[in-house]
Amino acid sequence: MDARAVGLFDSGVGGLTVLHECLVTLPHEDFVYLGDHARLPYGPRPLPQVRGFAREIGAFLEAQNVKLIVVACNTATSAALPDLQSELGVPVVGVITPEAHAAVQATRNRRVGLLATQGTVDGGRYRDLVHALDAGVAFRAVACPRLVPLIESDDPYGEETERAVREYAAPLKDAGVDTVILGCTHYPLIRPVFQRVFGRDVTLVFSAEETAREVSDTLVRKRIENDAARMGAYRFLTTGDPSAFRDMGRRFLQLPIGEVEHVAVSRLEGAAA
Repeated sequence: MDARAVGLFDSGVGGLTVLHECLVTLPHEDFVYLGDHARLPYGPRPLPQVRGFAREIGAFLEAQNVKLIVVACNTATSAALPDLQSELGVPVVGVITPEAHAAVQATRNRRVGLLATQGTVDGGRYRDLVHALDAGVAFRAVACPRLVPLIESDDPYGEETERAVREYAAPLKDAGVDTVILGCTHYPLIRPVFQRVFGRDVTLVFSAEETAREVSDTLVRKRIENDAARMGAYRFLTTGDPSAFRDMGRRFLQLPIGEVEHVAVSRLEGAAA
């Protein structure tokens, strides 16, 4: 058994939806989560810049003696996953591959849609992975720049959020997709809105659930899982304001958040040097 923690990171609190599913799926494992609040959002940034941030955080987490790293951010996964997997000495799991697999398995008419940030859409990794699994799938991606700010607002379930979801969903519905990848870790928080807009005939694929399964499978396959009889713990780091992280994070994690440690960006930059 391997008692080391699993590391996760995101630009902010969205990746806490992935941590939540990991805590439910793997209650015996320890986790450490880093939110790079000082440099959020990642979505509108150039992918090479995001790649640099991800490499810094990956090196930092590896130095914290984690046994596996989860890139709990779709934009960072799109920008940096191959680099992290080749550079780091621990397994690295992203949030895109598990979703692409799930979508190809779920679609009945071979028409798959994607809703995500601009950076994730521009990165093209969902399209490439879906077509690598089934070249005959018709794939349509739509960038949703208004959704993350709305989900982080004081009224994530308000009329404005539903209007935005309907606007972004319209091209996918017109294309006749029967499966939609919700390619941002913020989106599980408004699952009922997506289900209302798309209806029961469209399968919605969320990154958090699929990624947690991939983490579990990887730990078992690498034989680095922890003792199943123990109760795991989790802790938090942020490059931003710990109080703001704690307040917003509770909404996304839906579990208690205790002390949050501040990590200076210079420490991340130094880890990759």
